[in-house]
Amino acid sequence: MARERKVIEEATRRVLLKDFLVSQSARAGFGGLDIQRTPMGTRVTLICERPGILIGRRGELIKQLTQEIQNRFQLDNPQIEVQEERQPALNAQLMAEKLAATLERGWHFRRAGHSTVRRIMESGARGCQVILSGKLTGERHRTERFKQGMIKYCGEAALLQVEKGFYPARLKPGVIGVSVWIMRPNVRLSDEIRVKTRAEVPRLAPPPPVPPPAAVEPAAPLPPAAPEML
Repeated sequence: MARERKVIEEATRRVLLKDFLVSQSARAGFGGLDIQRTPMGTRVTLICERPGILIGRRGELIKQLTQEIQNRFQLDNPQIEVQEERQPALNAQLMAEKLAATLERGWHFRRAGHSTVRRIMESGARGCQVILSGKLTGERHRTERFKQGMIKYCGEAALLQVEKGFYPARLKPGVIGVSVWIMRPNVRLSDEIRVKTRAEVPRLAPPPPVPPPAAVEPAAPLPPAAPEML
C-alpha cells in the first residue's frame, strides 16, 4: 500500500497546487499548468494571458510565489516558468474563466453562452461546447449546453484532441459550474484522409541511363598439346 498511498499523495498535491495557482493568478488570466520532475528540481509552467502581472517588477512577485510554493507544498527546488497565451480565445480554461466573470456581472446565461461559442468559433476552432450547470433560472438545478462545430465525446480523440476547462461562477442563487470544451483548428482525426493533388506529389528524378555492356574480346586459342612419350 506504500506505493498506492504515494501516488494518491502526489495527485492530491498537484490538485492543491493548481487551485492555489488559479487563485494567485486570477488577475493575470490563468490558462493552464504543467508540472514536470527534472533532475534539477520541479519545473512548473504557467500559461497566462497577461504574464507581466504575475511576474511583477524585476521578477519580485514570481520570486515570492516560488518561495511560497516551496514552503507550502514542499516541492524540491521549484522553478516557475510563465508563458503567454497567444490565442486566448482558443484556451478552454481562459474562456471558462471569462464566461464565469460574465455571469457574475449579471449577463443572462443564454446570451453569455452563445457569445462565448461565437467568439471561439470566430477564432478558427473546429468545434466547441459550453456547459452551464446549476441554479440558472430557479431553485431547481438544470444543465444547459451550447454547441457548434465538431466535438468528440469518447475514445482517443476525446482524450487527446479536446481541450477542457472548468471554472465556477459564484452568484447569489448559488454556484454555477462553467465547462468549456474546444477542438483547436490544427486537430487532425485518425479517420480523416486527404488525397494529395498531382501538383503536390513530388516528382522523382529519372534514373540515370545504364551504360551498354563492354565488348568482350575472344580469348586466344590454346597451343596444341605435345604428344606423350611411351
